[in-house]
Amino acid sequence: MAAGHSVNPAGWRVILDAAVARVAGRFARAEPRRSMAAFVEGLLSMVERKTCWSLAERAGHADPQAMQRLLRTAVWDVDAVRDDVRALLMEHVGHPDGVLVTDETGFLKKGVGSVGVQRQYTGTAGRVENSQVGVFLAYASPLGRGLIDRRLYLPETTWCDRPARRTAAGVPDEVGFATKPALARQMITAAVDAGVPARWVTGDEVYGADPGLRAELEQRGVGYVLAVGCDRRVTVNDGRTIVRVDDLADRIPTREWQLRSCGPGAKGPRDYLWAWITTATSHGEHRWLLIRRNRTTGELAFYLCWSAKPVPLHTLVTVAGSRWSIEELFQTGKGQVGLDHYQVRGWTGWHRFITLAMLALAVLTVLAATSAAEQGDSDPQTIPLTVAEIRRLLNAFVLALPLPPEHTLNWSYWRRTSQARARRSHYQRRLSHHASRPAK
Repeated sequence: MAAGHSVNPAGWRVILDAAVARVAGRFARAEPRRSMAAFVEGLLSMVERKTCWSLAERAGHADPQAMQRLLRTAVWDVDAVRDDVRALLMEHVGHPDGVLVTDETGFLKKGVGSVGVQRQYTGTAGRVENSQVGVFLAYASPLGRGLIDRRLYLPETTWCDRPARRTAAGVPDEVGFATKPALARQMITAAVDAGVPARWVTGDEVYGADPGLRAELEQRGVGYVLAVGCDRRVTVNDGRTIVRVDDLADRIPTREWQLRSCGPGAKGPRDYLWAWITTATSHGEHRWLLIRRNRTTGELAFYLCWSAKPVPLHTLVTVAGSRWSIEELFQTGKGQVGLDHYQVRGWTGWHRFITLAMLALAVLTVLAATSAAEQGDSDPQTIPLTVAEIRRLLNAFVLALPLPPEHTLNWSYWRRTSQARARRSHYQRRLSHHASRPAK
């Protein structure tokens, strides 16, 4: 590479290979181990849709069977791979001021066969849609951010209470109904028990409204900045008055609102007006209500905050701003490594695909952190390499795989014959259904 460029293809290859080697021991046999390596590289590639078909074609396979076995029947420990992803990220972006961020994202689906699917609200579409919902835990620090855990939300009445449907989707018997905050508690507990360096937890109103989550964090001594609705009531005046948070916001004098940035955004610092009110202070704990006001629209957001030690306002503001990191990770995961491209329906396939996508995303995070450390402030004329730019360069210098024309033509024939079989099967089912209906 020319001087002034912080791109090291050989070093990037080493980092990618090391990430794959880290998880290789979780696979019982060599064949799925090789398929996993090709799968992860395929997720990082410029292939448009990250399905078993397209990833197998890119890997040079004659058909998608090896990739499908990897997600469905091959023997490997998916939760151990998830733990390896978390450990990999902690080695490169772990920081004493780390924040655990929890949120859910939707995966739009057709039909009713995919595990956990039902008509439900998802922020992905901004409305009620037929979808699956995954609850995720992210880690954000001054050094970088990544997804470190995942749970599939299983609706109670349409899935948990229907044994035949659970069995068909491969849901383990021990998996019962759990709310989204309960799933978040499971993941946070696992992260803290694993020694993830995080002083704070943040999340939106779904998680801030759950008293069990707040109590768990306080018991473990982990601070939180959790969003709550405008109708939340808090105690003020030394416990003598209970008041709605939006009514409390109206009473704050103009001079007490402080302009602070909660972190850099795509268009510059995210500046808001902030106010904070101490709601309780006792030995070993401090509680605040944090209020954010949009300078243009006047829109308000409210956060319940707790810490075992007193902290300044800018710390709470920074933690609150960390919540955007998981939304950006969802966008990056879906746009860069195909987090939502899976075509599996069962419990095992969902967790395996999502976990391998998290591994691919972690590789990009590590490359970004490594490149930023190498570049430093040496070139003030450029911004640090973004994840999207790193993936583009990774494909140009490391992952390029020229395939012979015969291979591409064979895959074209394979796809068309498979689609023809599926079409014939569909037509036969429709004819059989019409023939079995009684004549009127």
